[in-house]
Amino acid sequence: MIRAFAFIFGLLASTVAADDLKLAVTTSFHNSGLSDILLPAIQADTGINVQLLVVGTGQAMRLGQAGDVDAILVHARAAEEAFVAGGFGTHRREIMYNDFVVVGPVSDPAGIAGADTAQQAFTRIAAAQALFVSRGDNSGTHQKEIALWEAAKRAPDGNWYRSVGAGMGAALNTAAGMNAYILADRASWLNFGNKAGLGMLYSGDPALFNQYAYIPVNPDLHDHVRADLAERLEVWLTSERAKQLIDGYRINDEQLFTFNAAAAD
Repeated sequence: MIRAFAFIFGLLASTVAADDLKLAVTTSFHNSGLSDILLPAIQADTGINVQLLVVGTGQAMRLGQAGDVDAILVHARAAEEAFVAGGFGTHRREIMYNDFVVVGPVSDPAGIAGADTAQQAFTRIAAAQALFVSRGDNSGTHQKEIALWEAAKRAPDGNWYRSVGAGMGAALNTAAGMNAYILADRASWLNFGNKAGLGMLYSGDPALFNQYAYIPVNPDLHDHVRADLAERLEVWLTSERAKQLIDGYRINDEQLFTFNAAAAD
């Protein structure tokens, strides 16, 4: 009887584990609160229990390369394309987008609210040597920030530039504590509770476009990855059901993400 019970218990446990999928996602996606909306719907509709590993885009790709996750959801196109070209992912599938915004003290000592472009906003911050918090973690947000400094022809250094090596929520908390400027994704900023004396000062430049893409890890490199579940999840993420939930997610009546599932590349 004991052996029979142990066999049945083991069979049930393996059945439960059979639909577990490990997904590395960016901290900005998680901090936005959207994962709390999507994950229960995914499990209800597909039976997949998505286990999130919340990291920066760079770390998500390292987890994918090592075969420690089944898929990744990230937002740094050049790095994503290199990941797929290197054979670590099977393909790249765009899912949704929002935008980056520049947050800072409402007193705006660098005067970025009147900037014509994001490049000009960053130039003004550097010229004023106004406190700026960088995530410094090779995340998609950090990579965008570096690109903006390069466009502004500035190499940020000195005591005014603080690299914290942290996720979006922690970096925003640091900026709030220091009353500093920071680049954030709109969704994380709107869902952030500790705004203190900060405000969203600059947005709207096409250079701040923020695309999220889904990439299944290549099973030819790691035969233990759940390619079947990754494919099922992709079907769901590009479905009308996902569109309704993504487009319908709002904070203070402001839409945080826009669904734009496209053909895989």
